[in-house]
Amino acid sequence: MTTLLDLKSSVLRQVQRSQSLRSRRETPPTPSSPLTHCPEPLPRRISEESVEFFERMNAILQKQENMLRAAQAECQRGACTVPPPQEHVDQAFIPDRISRTELDLLYEEAVYTVVNRVGVPSPEQVKSDEELFAYLLKVFDMGEEEQDIIVQKVQESKRASFSLRVSVMKAKNLMAKDANGYSDPYCMLGILVGQSPRETEEKKERKFSFRKRKEKLEKRSSTKEVLPARCIQVTEVKPETLNPVWDEHFVLDHDDDVSVAEACKKLNEVSGLRGMGRYFKQIAKSVRSNGSASSGSEENADDFLGCINILLNEMPVVGYDTWFKLEPRSSASKVQGECHLILKLFTSQRDTTLSKKDSNVSIHKKLLCQIVEYEHAHVKREPYNWNGQVSPPAWTVLTHHAVQTDLSPLQQAIIRWQCYSSHHRIQRVCYSLLLRLLRTIDAEWDPPTVRGDLERQLSDSFRLYTEHCLCLMKNMRQVFPCTSAAAITRYELMLRGIGYMQNMRAFKTVCPLRNELHLDITTAVKTLEEQLKKLVYVVDAVCADAQRAQNIYNKLFYSAVKVDFFSIAYRQLEKQVADDVNVAMERVCGTLEQESSRLTQTMGETIFELFMSLKILKGFREFLPLKDAKMLALTSFHNWFKSSIHKWLQIVHDRSCDRICKAVETDKIEPLQQAKHSSSAVEVTTCFSQVREIWHQLAWPDSAGAFIFVTRLTDNFCSEAVCYSEMITRKIERNQLGRDHKSFTVQLCIALNNTEHVRIFLGHLPRDLDWQGVERAMEESCGSEGKEQVYKALNGQLFNVDLDMQREAKRLIALLTDKMLPELRKYIQHISLSPDSINNDDVRYTGLAVSPLMKYLQDTMVILTETLVKENLTRVLQSMWELLLRMILDTVTENRGVQVEFYNRFQYTVETLLQFFHAKGDGLSLEDMKSGDYKVLDEELRLNKCSSFELIEQYYLEKISQQKTLKHTRYGRISVKCYYDAPEQRLTVEILHAADIIALDANGLSDPFVIVELCPHHLFPIAKSQRTQVKLKTLHPVFDELFYFHVSPEQYRHRFACLTFTVMDYDWLSTNDFAGEAVAPLSDFCWPGRPNASAAGKSVQPIILHLSRSKPSEKPIMRMLDARIGDREAQEFVRRLKEIEKSMEEE
Repeated sequence: MTTLLDLKSSVLRQVQRSQSLRSRRETPPTPSSPLTHCPEPLPRRISEESVEFFERMNAILQKQENMLRAAQAECQRGACTVPPPQEHVDQAFIPDRISRTELDLLYEEAVYTVVNRVGVPSPEQVKSDEELFAYLLKVFDMGEEEQDIIVQKVQESKRASFSLRVSVMKAKNLMAKDANGYSDPYCMLGILVGQSPRETEEKKERKFSFRKRKEKLEKRSSTKEVLPARCIQVTEVKPETLNPVWDEHFVLDHDDDVSVAEACKKLNEVSGLRGMGRYFKQIAKSVRSNGSASSGSEENADDFLGCINILLNEMPVVGYDTWFKLEPRSSASKVQGECHLILKLFTSQRDTTLSKKDSNVSIHKKLLCQIVEYEHAHVKREPYNWNGQVSPPAWTVLTHHAVQTDLSPLQQAIIRWQCYSSHHRIQRVCYSLLLRLLRTIDAEWDPPTVRGDLERQLSDSFRLYTEHCLCLMKNMRQVFPCTSAAAITRYELMLRGIGYMQNMRAFKTVCPLRNELHLDITTAVKTLEEQLKKLVYVVDAVCADAQRAQNIYNKLFYSAVKVDFFSIAYRQLEKQVADDVNVAMERVCGTLEQESSRLTQTMGETIFELFMSLKILKGFREFLPLKDAKMLALTSFHNWFKSSIHKWLQIVHDRSCDRICKAVETDKIEPLQQAKHSSSAVEVTTCFSQVREIWHQLAWPDSAGAFIFVTRLTDNFCSEAVCYSEMITRKIERNQLGRDHKSFTVQLCIALNNTEHVRIFLGHLPRDLDWQGVERAMEESCGSEGKEQVYKALNGQLFNVDLDMQREAKRLIALLTDKMLPELRKYIQHISLSPDSINNDDVRYTGLAVSPLMKYLQDTMVILTETLVKENLTRVLQSMWELLLRMILDTVTENRGVQVEFYNRFQYTVETLLQFFHAKGDGLSLEDMKSGDYKVLDEELRLNKCSSFELIEQYYLEKISQQKTLKHTRYGRISVKCYYDAPEQRLTVEILHAADIIALDANGLSDPFVIVELCPHHLFPIAKSQRTQVKLKTLHPVFDELFYFHVSPEQYRHRFACLTFTVMDYDWLSTNDFAGEAVAPLSDFCWPGRPNASAAGKSVQPIILHLSRSKPSEKPIMRMLDARIGDREAQEFVRRLKEIEKSMEEE
């Protein structure tokens, strides 16, 4: 302290001894003063440098001042009413699109709510059903025809069943009835059907209350006021108090047989009142004896404290939540005090489809979302500032639905928050609305009532809204610029809202593990994205400088002093850029891993731009000497971007899907000029082309490493194409209602062409994405296995997408053929019902029957040819051809046994159709047409035109053909020897033995014998069947028996003439069992030149015939013969075969 004082004293003395600055300036210098000497002037160069130095310093100071002034001016300009920028976020949010079917069910729910309205509407609510229906028609984009169907369905459904919920909360200032100055109050509650106006007028002076005494009940004017004991609800007794608190809740109905709604209806019939015309009687009176209301004496009666009579038909829609003044039951009664009641009507049963399979909370949320989307879309002035207020019809429907479905205020608040916060992510609303909704939840919060799905959904809504706000914070300079006062106001409200949400009891309950808000904000506002953008700027500047260095400075240095200026400058800048970018990309990779591998769209675009800038900078190495080019830091810079580029491709995929969805929505399904497809197909292929160009510009240098990217791109293209084809198909399915056949056919053809247009583009992917280059690179790095892996992966994707798109094309074609089906069925029936008396050999008459069908097909063909591309025309014609074949085949199959002319007409029809669809080589190929169902139909027509004998002959021809194909069967085999004596015209059949006969008896054996006969019988009318002896209890019988048949050359020359060997199991108590059969054509034994037909026939080797047991009814010929009821030969043949089949079934 002493030293400091000494210092101050010294300074003070020096100041006192010195002159002031002013006195020194006023005293003129003496001649001998040193100041009179003028020094030599400074050199001019030094003076100019000093001036420039101070000018630069002044410029720096002026720069800071200008920046401050500019910021102030910017803030002042922001005061103008400029709309805030769009609040686009980076993450893709695609809301769940409700299907048309779900919309119809939701519309039914809304109509049901309107039809079953109860309660007195408030002034702001709509009373007219017609006005509400007209509003719902617009909200759900419903056609009048569809609306009429749904309204009629609702009107025919069971009306809603209503109940009344009463909450007896508390009372105050009751009258003291006991000696201690208190009372022991409790309440009794019940519902009575209302009275007629006259009865009501008579009882104005007397209030209803529950009475126990019989004599009083008997004196009442109407028994309607008498309530059975089971309909009375009683609260607890609160002893010794004049201000009881009950907080008890009851659900009241009139009785077991009469619901609230039915009682309301009765009142309407009596008094004509509108709404719920019933009295609700709540009486603060109780009974000591079990609360009974029917017996007891006067001394048993409790003291009356007051009653409350409430007309239900005067109850508001939302019910009551108020204090009611206690009333006396007569003018002689003295009562005082009030009672707090909460009353609310709700539906205990609703006859709608949604209410049977979904919760009330979920249904109300869907209804609110649909209405909010419609209401917001029709806000014309500042839609971004919408406060959530809806029109009176909307408010009416939502209020009634919430009341009817018994949603609590907390449930309604949560639903509104979920709906509006989700809608805000698609189309922004005023943040004050969201803050108000959060405050409502906080005010109504009751943790025990929020459990299960509702708790999970609330947690998800909080999380998604927080993430949305954090994404906006990342881009606050663009989304909330200082130049827009409206944007700054919105930003402030958003911050207040998210801050309030984090402190809510509800948030802490349903999101207990959520990070602290300041940590989330700190992460969100980190300037990693800004750093990347600045890096892009720096790299671009370096590229520009490198270009100037190479074009100008390098030439000067090299020509003058032989110095490679470009190499020196480029290597220095390239190294610095590489170091900075490497550090930044390592940080990006770390950030992505911490944020669950999410890459925002803005950052993805910046990373892509940075990659392209580095690619340009790296390209300057071609101007370097070879030795310097190999040592660059950017040589493998692409490896820094592997993970981020992979996620960037996902963003490209998401944006492509959004673009495709929008293209389908806006597509009017009309052909473009000089094309047969519509705008959406062009938009999809354009999108694909742009993505392909992005990949080309990316030019990934590592071909082997590019395999994963090419696979991803191919998968994206394929999934997007399939998604597009499915969406365009669904749009066509929705558009088919109410359209005429021609316009629908044209639209469907355009949709088919759209799918084909996209499919053709996908066919060029191997060339566009250089699959061969990837295969070669993988072969060089991984060998042939790597090449095969690439080939299988990529071509497998292309093969699968082709199948998927062909499936969608078949769906569209099926829609077309389904539309044609009624007309085609009519024309096929016309051909079927044409009179058989007409000579069908005359083409003119047959053509008349077919001409309506051909006229229809020709008209259809004109439309198809004009609108379809060649590939789709072929597909549609093939489908139509197959459909007609099936229809004709079904018609012919259903009409077996009719006259031959019937089949001739259809034979002519098939031939005519064959020529029509072939179109002299311009249509379908004959080879493709004459396959599948055509062969079956042709055979069916051919056989149906045959006589019964011809069918039987065909049956044996098939049996002979089948016998030749048998190599081994589980039914055994038979050994026979046959030879023919031509001079005697005698066929000798020697049955030697059989082996491996199936066991048909209970002992595991059989008693076999063989029946041999010549078939068909009409060819051998006098030949009788012969049989061997029965061999008991064996599966390998030995017969060695000879049989003789007379066979003429005219008989054995037929290809169908044969011997049949039928093995049977003998049963002496029942019908013999069928064990198997075999056939042998006579041409094998009797034809001249065969060994069996010579003198040495007896010495030929026996033949082995395998037995079979096929069911005759499975053969078409059998069904044709069975249908010929009037043909004796056909029926006899069928009877014999049915006996064999019956024995097989009995086994």
